Amino acid sequence: MIKRELYLKQIRSLFDTDFVKVIIGMHRCGKTSFLKSIIEELEENNVNKENIIYISFESIKYKNIFTSEQLDEIILDLTKNLDGKIYLLFDEIQQVQGWEKSINAYRVDFDSDIYITGSNSKLLSSELATLLSGRYIKINLYPFSFKEILQYKKEYFNMELTHEIKKNLFKEYIQYGGMPGLQSITDENNKINALRDIYDSIIIHDVLSRYTIKDVDLFKRFTHYLMNSTGQTFSKTSITNYLKNENRKTTRNTILNFTNYLEDALFCKRVRRQDILGKKILKVEEKYYLTDIGFHHALIDNNNKWIPRILENIVFNELIRRDYDVKIGKLNKKEIDFLCQKHDKKVYIQVSYLLDSEETIEREFTPLLKVPDNYDKYVLSMDEFDMSHDGIKHVNIIDFLLSDEI
Repeated sequence: MIKRELYLKQIRSLFDTDFVKVIIGMHRCGKTSFLKSIIEELEENNVNKENIIYISFESIKYKNIFTSEQLDEIILDLTKNLDGKIYLLFDEIQQVQGWEKSINAYRVDFDSDIYITGSNSKLLSSELATLLSGRYIKINLYPFSFKEILQYKKEYFNMELTHEIKKNLFKEYIQYGGMPGLQSITDENNKINALRDIYDSIIIHDVLSRYTIKDVDLFKRFTHYLMNSTGQTFSKTSITNYLKNENRKTTRNTILNFTNYLEDALFCKRVRRQDILGKKILKVEEKYYLTDIGFHHALIDNNNKWIPRILENIVFNELIRRDYDVKIGKLNKKEIDFLCQKHDKKVYIQVSYLLDSEETIEREFTPLLKVPDNYDKYVLSMDEFDMSHDGIKHVNIIDFLLSDEI
Protein backbone atom coordinates (compact mmCIF):
# COMPACT_ATOMS: atom_id res chain seq x y z
CA MET A 1 0.00 0.00 0.00
CA ILE A 2 1.19 3.55 -0.70
CA LYS A 3 2.54 5.82 2.00
CA ARG A 4 -0.18 8.33 2.79
CA GLU A 5 1.91 11.41 3.38
CA LEU A 6 -1.03 13.67 4.20
CA TYR A 7 -1.58 11.67 7.39
CA LEU A 8 1.98 10.54 8.07
CA LYS A 9 3.02 14.19 8.29
CA GLN A 10 0.60 14.59 11.18
CA ILE A 11 1.83 11.41 12.88
CA ARG A 12 5.60 11.99 12.61
CA SER A 13 5.53 15.05 14.83
CA LEU A 14 3.70 12.99 17.46
CA PHE A 15 6.13 10.05 17.66
CA ASP A 16 7.25 9.37 21.26
CA THR A 17 4.88 11.93 22.73
CA ASP A 18 2.53 11.29 25.63
CA PHE A 19 -0.52 11.88 23.43
CA VAL A 20 -2.64 8.87 22.48
CA LYS A 21 -3.01 8.95 18.71
CA VAL A 22 -6.66 8.24 17.79
CA ILE A 23 -7.14 7.43 14.08
CA ILE A 24 -10.77 7.47 12.99
CA GLY A 25 -12.07 6.44 9.60
CA MET A 26 -14.86 4.63 7.80
CA HIS A 27 -14.73 0.84 7.65
CA ARG A 28 -12.19 -0.30 5.01
CA CYS A 29 -10.84 3.17 4.27
CA GLY A 30 -7.25 2.07 4.96
CA LYS A 31 -6.75 2.30 8.73
CA THR A 32 -5.00 -1.09 9.00
CA SER A 33 -2.57 -0.24 6.19
CA PHE A 34 -1.93 3.13 7.79
CA LEU A 35 -1.03 1.49 11.11
CA LYS A 36 1.40 -0.76 9.22
CA SER A 37 2.93 2.35 7.63
CA ILE A 38 3.41 3.75 11.14
CA ILE A 39 5.15 0.51 12.16
CA GLU A 40 7.46 0.82 9.14
CA GLU A 41 8.31 4.40 10.14
CA LEU A 42 9.05 3.33 13.71
CA GLU A 43 11.36 0.57 12.48
CA GLU A 44 13.10 3.04 10.19
CA ASN A 45 13.64 5.15 13.31
CA ASN A 46 15.51 2.18 14.86
CA VAL A 47 12.75 1.08 17.22
CA ASN A 48 13.20 -2.59 18.16
CA LYS A 49 10.58 -4.80 16.49
CA GLU A 50 10.02 -6.59 19.81
CA ASN A 51 8.88 -3.31 21.37
CA ILE A 52 6.21 -2.75 18.72
CA ILE A 53 2.99 -4.56 19.66
CA TYR A 54 0.26 -4.55 17.02
CA ILE A 55 -3.15 -6.02 17.81
CA SER A 56 -5.99 -6.20 15.29
CA PHE A 57 -9.28 -7.20 16.84
CA GLU A 58 -10.43 -8.41 13.43
CA SER A 59 -7.55 -10.90 13.30
CA ILE A 60 -8.19 -14.56 14.13
CA LYS A 61 -5.41 -14.29 16.70
CA TYR A 62 -7.27 -11.72 18.80
CA LYS A 63 -10.91 -12.13 17.73
CA ASN A 64 -11.87 -13.63 21.10
CA ILE A 65 -10.82 -10.59 23.11
CA PHE A 66 -14.08 -9.02 24.21
CA THR A 67 -13.29 -7.34 27.55
CA SER A 68 -10.66 -5.00 28.91
CA GLU A 69 -9.64 -7.67 31.43
CA GLN A 70 -8.79 -10.09 28.59
CA LEU A 71 -6.89 -7.33 26.80
CA ASP A 72 -4.93 -6.40 29.94
CA GLU A 73 -3.88 -10.01 30.43
CA ILE A 74 -2.45 -10.21 26.90
CA ILE A 75 -0.68 -6.84 27.10
CA LEU A 76 0.92 -7.67 30.45
CA ASP A 77 2.16 -10.95 29.01
CA LEU A 78 3.53 -9.39 25.81
CA THR A 79 5.35 -6.58 27.65
CA LYS A 80 6.74 -8.37 30.72
CA ASN A 81 10.26 -8.91 29.35
CA LEU A 82 10.61 -5.72 27.32
CA ASP A 83 13.05 -2.90 28.07
CA GLY A 84 12.63 0.68 26.89
CA LYS A 85 9.65 2.42 25.35
CA ILE A 86 6.75 0.21 24.26
CA TYR A 87 4.76 1.02 21.13
CA LEU A 88 1.14 -0.17 21.31
CA LEU A 89 -1.05 -0.18 18.22
CA PHE A 90 -4.69 -1.32 18.47
CA ASP A 91 -6.80 -1.71 15.33
CA GLU A 92 -10.62 -1.36 15.75
CA ILE A 93 -10.32 -0.97 19.52
CA GLN A 94 -14.04 -0.27 20.01
CA GLN A 95 -14.77 -4.00 19.78
CA VAL A 96 -13.38 -4.44 23.32
CA GLN A 97 -15.77 -3.56 26.12
CA GLY A 98 -14.22 -1.13 28.60
CA TRP A 99 -11.17 -0.47 26.42
CA GLU A 100 -11.02 3.19 27.50
CA LYS A 101 -9.77 2.48 31.02
CA SER A 102 -7.20 0.02 29.71
CA ILE A 103 -5.75 2.52 27.25
CA ASN A 104 -5.49 5.14 29.98
CA ALA A 105 -3.85 2.61 32.32
CA TYR A 106 -1.21 1.69 29.71
CA ARG A 107 -0.43 5.37 29.27
CA VAL A 108 -0.01 5.79 33.03
CA ASP A 109 1.82 2.53 33.88
CA PHE A 110 4.10 2.01 30.86
CA ASP A 111 6.70 4.07 29.09
CA SER A 112 4.57 3.84 26.00
CA ASP A 113 3.53 5.39 22.71
CA ILE A 114 -0.08 4.45 21.89
CA TYR A 115 -2.03 4.40 18.61
CA ILE A 116 -5.64 3.28 18.27
CA THR A 117 -8.07 3.13 15.36
CA GLY A 118 -11.85 3.03 15.24
CA SER A 119 -14.61 3.22 12.64
CA ASN A 120 -17.15 5.22 14.61
CA SER A 121 -17.20 8.96 15.22
CA LYS A 122 -18.49 8.31 18.75
CA LEU A 123 -15.14 6.81 19.72
CA LEU A 124 -14.17 10.09 21.38
CA SER A 125 -17.61 10.78 22.80
CA SER A 126 -17.00 7.93 25.17
CA GLU A 127 -15.28 7.65 28.51
CA LEU A 128 -11.91 7.98 26.76
CA ALA A 129 -12.45 11.69 26.17
CA THR A 130 -12.94 12.19 29.92
CA LEU A 131 -10.04 9.95 30.97
CA LEU A 132 -7.65 11.44 28.42
CA SER A 133 -8.80 15.04 28.47
CA GLY A 134 -6.05 17.01 26.73
CA ARG A 135 -3.94 13.88 26.20
CA TYR A 136 -5.10 12.60 22.82
CA ILE A 137 -4.82 13.75 19.23
CA LYS A 138 -7.49 12.77 16.70
CA ILE A 139 -6.56 12.09 13.07
CA ASN A 140 -9.36 11.64 10.56
CA LEU A 141 -8.53 9.12 7.83
CA TYR A 142 -10.49 9.13 4.56
CA PRO A 143 -10.64 6.98 1.41
CA PHE A 144 -8.03 7.76 -1.24
CA SER A 145 -8.02 11.27 -2.66
CA PHE A 146 -7.58 11.57 -6.42
CA LYS A 147 -3.94 12.53 -5.83
CA GLU A 148 -3.44 9.31 -3.85
CA ILE A 149 -5.04 7.25 -6.62
CA LEU A 150 -2.52 8.68 -9.09
CA GLN A 151 0.25 7.87 -6.62
CA TYR A 152 -1.06 4.30 -6.37
CA LYS A 153 -1.28 3.87 -10.16
CA LYS A 154 2.24 5.20 -10.61
CA GLU A 155 3.82 3.06 -7.87
CA TYR A 156 1.96 -0.22 -8.50
CA PHE A 157 1.31 -0.12 -12.24
CA ASN A 158 4.23 2.08 -13.30
CA MET A 159 1.79 4.34 -15.17
CA GLU A 160 3.06 7.36 -17.02
CA LEU A 161 0.64 10.00 -15.81
CA THR A 162 0.08 12.06 -18.92
CA HIS A 163 -2.67 14.66 -19.09
CA GLU A 164 -4.97 12.26 -20.96
CA ILE A 165 -4.35 9.40 -18.53
CA LYS A 166 -5.14 11.69 -15.59
CA LYS A 167 -8.43 12.64 -17.24
CA ASN A 168 -9.32 8.99 -17.83
CA LEU A 169 -8.44 8.07 -14.25
CA PHE A 170 -10.61 10.95 -13.03
CA LYS A 171 -13.54 9.53 -15.01
CA GLU A 172 -12.99 6.26 -13.11
CA TYR A 173 -12.78 8.20 -9.84
CA ILE A 174 -16.16 9.80 -10.58
CA GLN A 175 -17.64 6.34 -11.04
CA TYR A 176 -15.99 4.24 -8.34
CA GLY A 177 -14.60 6.64 -5.75
CA GLY A 178 -11.46 6.09 -3.72
CA MET A 179 -11.86 3.05 -1.47
CA PRO A 180 -8.30 1.63 -1.25
CA GLY A 181 -9.32 -2.01 -1.76
CA LEU A 182 -10.77 -1.24 -5.20
CA GLN A 183 -7.62 0.17 -6.73
CA SER A 184 -6.13 -3.17 -7.77
CA ILE A 185 -9.41 -4.36 -9.33
CA THR A 186 -9.79 -3.81 -13.07
CA ASP A 187 -13.11 -5.51 -13.88
CA GLU A 188 -16.12 -3.20 -13.59
CA ASN A 189 -18.48 -5.84 -12.18
CA ASN A 190 -15.94 -6.82 -9.55
CA LYS A 191 -15.57 -3.17 -8.51
CA ILE A 192 -19.33 -2.83 -8.14
CA ASN A 193 -19.53 -6.05 -6.13
CA ALA A 194 -16.66 -4.92 -3.92
CA LEU A 195 -18.39 -1.59 -3.20
CA ARG A 196 -21.63 -3.38 -2.35
CA ASP A 197 -19.72 -5.69 -0.04
CA ILE A 198 -18.11 -2.72 1.72
CA TYR A 199 -21.51 -1.07 2.03
CA ASP A 200 -22.96 -4.23 3.58
CA SER A 201 -20.07 -4.46 6.02
CA ILE A 202 -20.60 -0.85 7.13
CA ILE A 203 -24.34 -1.32 7.58
CA ILE A 204 -23.97 -4.63 9.42
CA HIS A 205 -20.70 -4.06 11.27
CA ASP A 206 -21.00 -0.38 12.16
CA VAL A 207 -24.76 0.24 12.35
CA LEU A 208 -26.98 -2.81 12.84
CA SER A 209 -24.60 -4.43 15.34
CA ARG A 210 -24.49 -1.27 17.47
CA TYR A 211 -27.99 0.14 17.41
CA THR A 212 -31.43 -1.34 17.92
CA ILE A 213 -33.23 -0.96 14.60
CA LYS A 214 -36.56 -2.76 14.57
CA ASP A 215 -37.36 -2.18 10.90
CA VAL A 216 -34.15 -2.95 9.00
CA ASP A 217 -35.86 -2.68 5.61
CA LEU A 218 -37.04 0.83 6.46
CA PHE A 219 -33.50 1.79 7.47
CA LYS A 220 -32.08 0.47 4.19
CA ARG A 221 -34.72 2.33 2.18
CA PHE A 222 -33.83 5.49 4.05
CA THR A 223 -30.11 4.95 3.38
CA HIS A 224 -30.80 4.62 -0.35
CA TYR A 225 -32.86 7.81 -0.25
CA LEU A 226 -30.01 9.67 1.47
CA MET A 227 -27.46 8.37 -1.06
CA ASN A 228 -29.69 9.51 -3.91
CA SER A 229 -29.98 12.95 -2.28
CA THR A 230 -26.25 13.67 -2.06
CA GLY A 231 -25.62 17.35 -2.57
CA GLN A 232 -29.32 18.24 -2.44
CA THR A 233 -31.19 19.98 0.34
CA PHE A 234 -32.59 17.43 2.74
CA SER A 235 -35.30 17.67 5.38
CA LYS A 236 -36.80 15.23 7.84
CA THR A 237 -40.25 16.14 6.51
CA SER A 238 -39.40 15.34 2.88
CA ILE A 239 -38.04 11.89 3.67
CA THR A 240 -40.97 11.15 5.99
CA ASN A 241 -43.40 12.05 3.21
CA TYR A 242 -41.42 10.01 0.68
CA LEU A 243 -41.59 6.90 2.85
CA LYS A 244 -45.31 7.45 3.48
CA ASN A 245 -45.84 7.49 -0.27
CA GLU A 246 -44.23 4.05 -0.32
CA ASN A 247 -46.63 2.95 2.42
CA ARG A 248 -43.85 2.98 5.02
CA LYS A 249 -44.84 4.95 8.10
CA THR A 250 -42.15 6.57 10.19
CA THR A 251 -41.50 9.58 12.41
CA ARG A 252 -39.15 12.54 12.31
CA ASN A 253 -37.42 11.18 15.40
CA THR A 254 -36.74 7.84 13.66
CA ILE A 255 -35.30 9.68 10.66
CA LEU A 256 -33.10 11.75 12.96
CA ASN A 257 -31.80 8.56 14.56
CA PHE A 258 -31.11 6.98 11.16
CA THR A 259 -29.09 9.99 9.96
CA ASN A 260 -27.13 10.01 13.22
CA TYR A 261 -26.32 6.31 12.85
CA LEU A 262 -24.95 6.81 9.33
CA GLU A 263 -22.96 9.85 10.40
CA ASP A 264 -21.55 7.93 13.37
CA ALA A 265 -20.45 5.16 11.00
CA LEU A 266 -18.70 7.89 8.94
CA PHE A 267 -20.71 6.86 5.88
CA CYS A 268 -21.81 10.43 5.22
CA LYS A 269 -21.42 13.92 6.59
CA ARG A 270 -24.05 16.53 7.28
CA VAL A 271 -23.39 20.10 6.14
CA ARG A 272 -25.38 22.97 7.56
CA ARG A 273 -26.22 26.28 5.98
CA GLN A 274 -24.89 29.58 7.23
CA ASP A 275 -26.22 33.05 6.59
CA ILE A 276 -23.13 34.85 5.25
CA LEU A 277 -24.37 38.29 6.28
CA GLY A 278 -25.80 37.41 9.68
CA LYS A 279 -23.32 34.56 10.33
CA LYS A 280 -26.18 32.54 11.82
CA ILE A 281 -26.26 28.76 11.40
CA LEU A 282 -29.60 27.86 9.82
CA LYS A 283 -31.55 24.84 11.03
CA VAL A 284 -33.25 23.98 7.74
CA GLU A 285 -32.23 22.73 4.30
CA GLU A 286 -29.03 20.99 5.31
CA LYS A 287 -27.21 18.70 2.88
CA TYR A 288 -25.50 15.32 3.16
CA TYR A 289 -22.42 14.21 1.27
CA LEU A 290 -21.14 10.64 0.97
CA THR A 291 -17.70 9.84 2.33
CA ASP A 292 -17.12 7.90 -0.89
CA ILE A 293 -19.14 8.60 -4.03
CA GLY A 294 -18.59 5.08 -5.37
CA PHE A 295 -21.48 3.88 -3.19
CA HIS A 296 -23.92 6.00 -5.19
CA HIS A 297 -22.75 4.37 -8.43
CA ALA A 298 -22.83 0.84 -7.00
CA LEU A 299 -26.18 1.05 -5.22
CA ILE A 300 -28.26 3.84 -6.79
CA ASP A 301 -27.45 4.85 -10.36
CA ASN A 302 -24.65 5.44 -12.83
CA ASN A 303 -22.70 8.45 -11.59
CA ASN A 304 -22.34 9.76 -15.15
CA LYS A 305 -26.02 10.73 -15.00
CA TRP A 306 -25.41 12.90 -11.93
CA ILE A 307 -22.03 14.46 -12.64
CA PRO A 308 -22.72 17.98 -11.22
CA ARG A 309 -23.76 16.53 -7.85
CA ILE A 310 -20.94 13.96 -7.86
CA LEU A 311 -18.35 16.66 -8.59
CA GLU A 312 -19.74 18.74 -5.74
CA ASN A 313 -19.40 15.73 -3.43
CA ILE A 314 -15.80 15.14 -4.58
CA VAL A 315 -14.85 18.77 -3.93
CA PHE A 316 -16.50 18.66 -0.50
CA ASN A 317 -14.55 15.54 0.47
CA GLU A 318 -11.30 17.15 -0.62
CA LEU A 319 -12.01 20.27 1.45
CA ILE A 320 -12.68 18.10 4.50
CA ARG A 321 -9.40 16.24 3.86
CA ARG A 322 -7.66 19.60 3.88
CA ASP A 323 -9.10 20.23 7.32
CA TYR A 324 -11.61 22.93 6.39
CA ASP A 325 -14.79 23.44 8.34
CA VAL A 326 -17.38 23.57 5.54
CA LYS A 327 -20.83 25.14 5.47
CA ILE A 328 -23.29 25.96 2.69
CA GLY A 329 -23.38 29.73 2.26
CA LYS A 330 -26.68 31.60 2.04
CA LEU A 331 -26.60 35.15 0.74
CA ASN A 332 -30.11 36.62 0.62
CA LYS A 333 -31.82 34.41 -2.01
CA LYS A 334 -28.54 33.18 -3.48
CA GLU A 335 -26.56 30.12 -2.42
CA ILE A 336 -22.82 29.55 -2.41
CA ASP A 337 -21.88 25.89 -2.52
CA PHE A 338 -19.17 26.00 0.14
CA LEU A 339 -18.14 28.48 2.79
CA CYS A 340 -14.83 27.08 4.06
CA GLN A 341 -12.93 28.13 7.16
CA LYS A 342 -9.64 26.96 8.65
CA HIS A 343 -8.17 28.95 11.54
CA ASP A 344 -8.27 32.57 10.27
CA LYS A 345 -8.54 31.58 6.60
CA LYS A 346 -11.84 31.79 4.76
CA VAL A 347 -12.63 30.67 1.20
CA TYR A 348 -15.82 30.75 -0.88
CA ILE A 349 -16.27 28.06 -3.54
CA GLN A 350 -18.77 27.40 -6.31
CA VAL A 351 -18.71 24.04 -8.12
CA SER A 352 -20.04 23.56 -11.64
CA TYR A 353 -19.69 20.83 -14.24
CA LEU A 354 -19.10 23.10 -17.25
CA LEU A 355 -19.37 26.85 -17.70
CA ASP A 356 -20.90 26.32 -21.13
CA SER A 357 -23.33 29.23 -21.31
CA GLU A 358 -23.64 32.84 -20.22
CA GLU A 359 -26.49 31.79 -17.95
CA THR A 360 -24.29 29.23 -16.16
CA ILE A 361 -21.41 31.67 -15.83
CA GLU A 362 -23.72 34.27 -14.31
CA ARG A 363 -25.26 31.71 -11.94
CA GLU A 364 -21.87 30.65 -10.58
CA PHE A 365 -20.04 34.00 -10.46
CA THR A 366 -22.81 36.41 -9.38
CA PRO A 367 -23.27 35.10 -5.80
CA LEU A 368 -19.51 35.36 -5.22
CA LEU A 369 -19.44 38.92 -6.56
CA LYS A 370 -22.07 39.87 -3.99
CA VAL A 371 -20.10 38.58 -0.98
CA PRO A 372 -19.11 41.72 0.97
CA ASP A 373 -15.57 40.78 2.00
CA ASN A 374 -12.17 40.28 0.41
CA TYR A 375 -11.52 36.61 1.14
CA ASP A 376 -10.57 34.35 -1.77
CA LYS A 377 -13.39 33.23 -4.04
CA TYR A 378 -13.24 30.35 -6.51
CA VAL A 379 -15.33 28.74 -9.21
CA LEU A 380 -14.30 25.14 -9.87
CA SER A 381 -15.36 23.35 -13.06
CA MET A 382 -14.14 20.81 -15.61
CA ASP A 383 -13.40 23.55 -18.18
CA GLU A 384 -9.75 23.76 -19.21
CA PHE A 385 -9.86 27.44 -20.20
CA ASP A 386 -9.29 29.99 -17.45
CA MET A 387 -12.43 32.12 -17.02
CA SER A 388 -11.28 34.08 -13.96
CA HIS A 389 -12.60 37.62 -13.73
CA ASP A 390 -13.36 40.42 -11.26
CA GLY A 391 -11.06 38.90 -8.64
CA ILE A 392 -12.81 35.51 -8.71
CA LYS A 393 -10.46 32.67 -9.61
CA HIS A 394 -11.59 29.92 -11.94
CA VAL A 395 -9.77 26.59 -11.46
CA ASN A 396 -10.15 23.25 -13.20
CA ILE A 397 -11.40 20.62 -10.72
CA ILE A 398 -8.62 18.14 -11.52
CA ASP A 399 -6.02 20.89 -11.04
CA PHE A 400 -7.62 21.77 -7.70
CA LEU A 401 -7.47 18.15 -6.54
CA LEU A 402 -3.80 17.82 -7.49
CA SER A 403 -2.57 21.17 -6.14
CA ASP A 404 -2.47 22.82 -2.74
CA GLU A 405 -3.74 26.16 -3.99
CA ILE A 406 -6.86 26.27 -1.86
